[in-house]
Formats: sequence, structure tokens, C-alpha cells
Amino acid sequence: MYAVILTGGKQYKVAVGDEVFIEKLEGEAGDSITFDNVLAVGDDAGITAGSACKATVAGEIVKQGRGNKIVVFKYKAKKGYRRKAGHRQPYTRVRITAINA
Repeated sequence: MYAVILTGGKQYKVAVGDEVFIEKLEGEAGDSITFDNVLAVGDDAGITAGSACKATVAGEIVKQGRGNKIVVFKYKAKKGYRRKAGHRQPYTRVRITAINA
């Protein structure tokens, strides 16, 4: 059985036991979380999607990732000067514990 959930503006296909990296959520490691915005649920019988899909997905926060790390790369070759600045988005690692369909 699998489900497609929507969180942080992105869609994730998850199954029980999966660990996914999603946009940062409130909570600490070990807290349980419920995803109510389930777009589709699939199993051996078929796929249920749209408004007919009244399911929830339960998960547990495994780790809160650090973000906002600015990566700066400066380089001077024989010609010109190159500089690259980056950004690392904060994330939350979640283990899916149950799909309630």
C-alpha cells in the first residue's frame, strides 16, 4: 500500500517504513505527525484519488535538519573572478508509520 501526500508545496509517494526528507516541520525528534492532505492511496484493489480519498498518513520525526547554510565558492583563475553563493533549505526527516485509508 502506498499514498501520495502533499506537504511543503511538494508531492511525495510514501509507503509504511519509508523515510523521506521534506520541508521543515515544527516538532522535535521522536514526535509523531499526521498528514491530512492525502492526494491518492493505492493498494492491490486499485487507486483511490481526489475527493473520494479520505485517508491520513501517520509519521514520526526522525531528525530535524539544519539549513540556511550559505556556501560561498570564490575562484580566481588567470582570467576573471568567479564567485558562487548557495543556499541549503532546512528539512525534516520523517519515517512513515501508518497509512489509514
